[in-house]
Parts: sequence; C-alpha cells; structure tokens
Amino acid sequence: MKKVLFIVLGFEHTEDGGLYSDLIKEFRDHGHQVTVLAPSIDDEQNVVEQNNIKVIRTKTPKLFNIGKFAKGISNILLPHLYKRALKLSGVPLDFDLILMPTPTITQEPLVRWIKNKSGAKFCLILRDIFPQNAIDLGMMKEGSLTHRYFRNLEHKLYAISDHIGCMSQANIDYVIKHNPEVATEKLFLLPNWMRKVKNEAPVDLKEIRKKYALEDKFVLIFGGNLGEPQKVDYLVEAAASMQEFRDIVFLVIGTGTEKERISKMSEEMKLENFIMMDKLPRPDYLALLETADIGLISLNKCFTIPNFPSRLCAYFATGIPVIATTDINTDIGVFVEDVEAGAWSEGGDTEALKTNILKYYNHPDLLRKHGANGYDYYMNNLLPGHTYERIMNRVNDKPLQKNHVSKVH
Repeated sequence: MKKVLFIVLGFEHTEDGGLYSDLIKEFRDHGHQVTVLAPSIDDEQNVVEQNNIKVIRTKTPKLFNIGKFAKGISNILLPHLYKRALKLSGVPLDFDLILMPTPTITQEPLVRWIKNKSGAKFCLILRDIFPQNAIDLGMMKEGSLTHRYFRNLEHKLYAISDHIGCMSQANIDYVIKHNPEVATEKLFLLPNWMRKVKNEAPVDLKEIRKKYALEDKFVLIFGGNLGEPQKVDYLVEAAASMQEFRDIVFLVIGTGTEKERISKMSEEMKLENFIMMDKLPRPDYLALLETADIGLISLNKCFTIPNFPSRLCAYFATGIPVIATTDINTDIGVFVEDVEAGAWSEGGDTEALKTNILKYYNHPDLLRKHGANGYDYYMNNLLPGHTYERIMNRVNDKPLQKNHVSKVH
C-alpha cells in the first residue's frame, strides 16, 4: 500500500490544516507516496508538491454555505471536475489505496473509474450518512426522485468499497440494518481523531480570558459549524433558563447557515450570557478552548442516523468534560458517560441539560476528574497515529492492538 490517493473536499498544507489534513500527513510520515485530490483554494487548477505531498487542485463551484439546490448541483458536478483534473495532471493511475471521507457520495463514479484503472483498494471513511440525514432534517422527501437518485449512489458507493470505517458501533449497526446487502466484514470501527497541537509558547489563560472578557466566568464552549444539524437553539434555550447564574456563559464560535438566525434569536431574548463569535484560526480557537470549563455538543433531535461530531476530540484533547444534547439514535451520550468524561441529555430537554451543567458547576472535583478521563482516552485512542494503524491493519488484514480499541458501544 505504498501509493495512496486521498479524495477530499479540502486540504491545507499548514500545520493547523484540520481533520483530514492531519491524517494525510500521518500517511506521509509513515513513508507513503501521498497524492491528494482537492478543490482549488485560489481558483487556480494546478498540481503542486509541498512537504512530500502531491496535491491536484481543481476549480469547483462553491461547495459550502450555499442553498441545498446549488449544493446538490455542485456535488453532482464534482466527480467530473475531479476526473478531468486527474487526467490533466499526468499523475499515473497506479495507486494501491484510495481513501475518501463522506460527504460526498456523488464521488462514486470517480472512485469506480480510478479503481478500475489502478486496481487499488478503496477504504470509505463514513462520516456522513446521506441522503438519510437530509430526510431527517426535512430537506428531502423520502421516496422522491431525488432521494432515489442519491440512495442509489449510496448503494453503489458501499458496493465498491473494500472497507468502510465507521465512527461508532451505532454507525456500524445502522449500516447493517439499513443496507443488508453490505457484507458485514467490510465494516470496522474508525473513531474520529485529532493531532495534538503544541503551542509555540505557553498559553496565558488569564490573558486569554481577559482578551475575550471572560474573567471569573464558568465557560461553556461550542465550536464548529452552525447549521440545522447542530440545532444550536437548544443551547440558546438553556442559556435563557440559566440567566440567574451570572457567572455561567455560553460561548458559541463558528459559521454556518443558521448563525444569523441564532444570533437574532439570542438578541431578541436579551441574553447577556450567550456570546457568539466568528470562526477563529485553529491555534486561536484551541487556545481559547483551553480556558473553557465545558465543551458542548448539540445535535438535532430529529436525526435517525447516529452522528458523532469530531469536535469531541478537541474537547478531550484540551482536558475538559463534554456535555452532549442530541437525538436518541447517536451513541455519543453512551460513549462520554462510559468513558466517564461527560454527560448527556436528549435534545430539547432544557431542564436535563441545565441539570448536567450545574452538576459540573457545583462540583469542581468532578469537572477536573472527567476532564482528565477524556484527555487520557484521547491520548490512548484518538491521535492520527491510532487512525493510521486502524486503517492499515484493516487493509492489510491484521488484528488491531488492544490498547487502540475504542470503548464506543
């Protein structure tokens, strides 16, 4: 498995590149010849090699923070644009392994073409179960022509996959239940991961809190995309119910289609304990995260698919407990409670969420203990190196080392 192709929706060469950039660099560091197929970052189509990673950039329509119709068209066009860019690049189609995360399932024709040309094995990193998530959120009608089209692509994508890495056991169970034609031996546990970021200089937590006017506050932080899947309304409602606690602050950082509505909602409710900030550079966000007391995860209670947000890794890596308010189908609540690193309540149950917050607010020793438990779990299971080993052991048909087995149920 010397030559590896990553098909992704974004890649940065910088050290704070993110989830898939970290994994790509991990493969490079283990001596693989890595090629990345990704959208252009400056509207230029080219092939560049930097830090021993070859990147084929292609011009694409806008892929994020757009309407559902425009997004659908962009994703349908994407495999054709990627195929054209790959042909023009002159890069030999002699890959040993193809790795691609979802979204998007529309890349199925591209992957099938590359597999046929190269004979490569294909490992699907399942991070988004589409089109069911769109149905759950009311963005697509079940049984419609659009649904049948994308569902057919989903079936085809699973069929051409040699291996399918799932975020949790609930994800594995979901695929088996709703796709009985998929061979169960294809499926394996592949939790999210995150590279441990080392600050060039010690972080002065007091100065950071002063910078963001958070002195003497109990900070609950939510960082990431602000869309309908996240249903940040639950956090706004919790903040409204806790205004008598003058030192408890909800800090929401990110961008997304729901940001403007959420901001207006909190303003209309005159919530002084609910603060919204634009997306920050990764080092700045992680530094701010170190000042927080609790990491928040929110998911729309309408989901029937078991989502498992990657922001959990950032919270664990920082050593803060996690409070999740989600649908009942994800197993993230079972997970954080099993690891003794957090608490869970059903999305929309404001009183239960408030109770979980006050449990940590009133018991600093429990807060520190659960934060340390999450950090230990992260260091032993959720580094990019662990993910690399899981993938390579799977594609090479080797058993996984026991100390890297996730406790997700």
